Amino acid sequence: MAATPQNPAAATPRRKVSRHRGEGQWAAGHHTPLNGNEQFKKDDDGLNVRTRIETIYSKRGFDSIDPNDLRGRMRWWGLYTQRKPGIDGGKTAILEPEELDDKYFMLRVRIDGGRLTTRQLRVIGEISQEFARGSADVTDRQNIQLHWIRIEDVPEIWNRLEAVGLSTTEACGDCPRVVIGSPVAGIAEDEIIDGSWAIDEIHERYIGSKEFSNLPRKFKTAISGSPLLDVVHEINDIAFVGVEHPDHGPGFDLWVGGGLSTNPKLGVRLGAWVPLDEVPEVWAGVVGIFRDWGYRRLRTRARLKFLVADWGPEKFRQVLEDDYLKRKLVDGPAPAEPSGRWRDHVGVHRQKDGRFYVGFAPRVGRVDGTTLTKIAEVAEAHGSGRVRTTVEQKMIILDVEEAQVEPLVEALDALDLTAKPSPFRRGTMACTGIEYCKLAIVETKARGSQLIDELERRIPEFDEPLTINLNGCPNACARIQVADIGLKGQLVLNDQGKQVEGYQVHLGGALGLEAGFGRKVRGLKVTAEELPDYVERVLKRFQAEREDGERFAAWASRAGEEALS
Repeated sequence: MAATPQNPAAATPRRKVSRHRGEGQWAAGHHTPLNGNEQFKKDDDGLNVRTRIETIYSKRGFDSIDPNDLRGRMRWWGLYTQRKPGIDGGKTAILEPEELDDKYFMLRVRIDGGRLTTRQLRVIGEISQEFARGSADVTDRQNIQLHWIRIEDVPEIWNRLEAVGLSTTEACGDCPRVVIGSPVAGIAEDEIIDGSWAIDEIHERYIGSKEFSNLPRKFKTAISGSPLLDVVHEINDIAFVGVEHPDHGPGFDLWVGGGLSTNPKLGVRLGAWVPLDEVPEVWAGVVGIFRDWGYRRLRTRARLKFLVADWGPEKFRQVLEDDYLKRKLVDGPAPAEPSGRWRDHVGVHRQKDGRFYVGFAPRVGRVDGTTLTKIAEVAEAHGSGRVRTTVEQKMIILDVEEAQVEPLVEALDALDLTAKPSPFRRGTMACTGIEYCKLAIVETKARGSQLIDELERRIPEFDEPLTINLNGCPNACARIQVADIGLKGQLVLNDQGKQVEGYQVHLGGALGLEAGFGRKVRGLKVTAEELPDYVERVLKRFQAEREDGERFAAWASRAGEEALS
């Protein structure tokens, strides 16, 4: 139709008017299920699957499990299907979930604050030996993970864990995960404030409660009053960091919105000081904001960090105060710089009661059931009934009398659990990797252990704090972006043009002092076979070029690409 004075609209095409779909925020009225995960959560709360596991699946076997329970709700009780053996990394993103699934599970034991009695540790070790083919890994969130778990055995495993005060409740899933805490809370000489009470209160009030059992995605919490800043607070959804307020005394500085994965963001300060007795209430307010305002339309945008980035800290604090707490928070100071070069508590340290704690280093968090029971025995033999896990995949034995320190260190050495590790043994972490993880592309645990051996042999004089983090995929479970040397698993081409396992390299990441993400040098990838040669080459350049007192991360940020390749 031609344009005329009577029909001016015909001169231009009519624009389609569409309504914005929103981000799936409940508080904005977007309650319609927006993806498969939101649908199965609406259909039935994840916590309800326990009854079906106990009454149906454990009796009828793996093939009886509903797919939405198998790959969804069972996570609320710490269960993930593990990777079927023999599937190479090139098929990770190609195969359907049912093709990747083995008929066995990873089971995550939730250990809030990393706190264990030797009795609890022994029970985990016994479960590993009896039901998990001896497998056990200490994670970088203070949990212990077991593999090869049969659905038929899960109720008995729960009975044994719960008999000693442990559980797998909300160890995975779109809910509040384990609350990590300083592993030396309440015992360290230099502690600003002990956050243990708050961890216990949060667990007692909210974990396993349907108030927060349907969040947009997982929610990670850190609470520590250590001046070492020992809980990687910058990369948690919420963190309470010990500070001394000039007027109110010791309390916590409040951080929100940290997280890594494929879109990393450091947490931001809200500028608020929180006394110990208000931590659970403030925690619940922040989780409530996430539940109500978090983005649910796209899983890739469903972490709290995206809401914080869009709102900014000022608006986030205002909403928290006005709509959730119904009161103002006290302004407070930022944390001081970390008081030590290492934050893992490895080695021998005096407690405030005059006794000692001894931190030791399993290889990349990999232990086994027999070793866990032996750690419990060694601790008890030297006068301790308390053990801790750390966010660096390390462990600590508490309450050791001075006369027992050296015998304990010797006993740990005999188990290859050294309290005097090299920087490479001390600073290398690895995620689960392709051995068990359905998302992984490459192997990590064995490769990390081999790398430690090679570097100890090749550069025995190296004595600088250094973190080397290996991840089997882009999801950053091993915190590759904030490591001195972060290694993201992927398939790469070798010299013969053949596709092999390898890593994209991130250099110069850090937490604590000058926190930031590592640098990616364009095209810098190494094959798994080349990895020891590459790391040796870069570290020797660092040794040759560093200025007095310069940390690796600072050198890597200023070095030329040639020096880093």
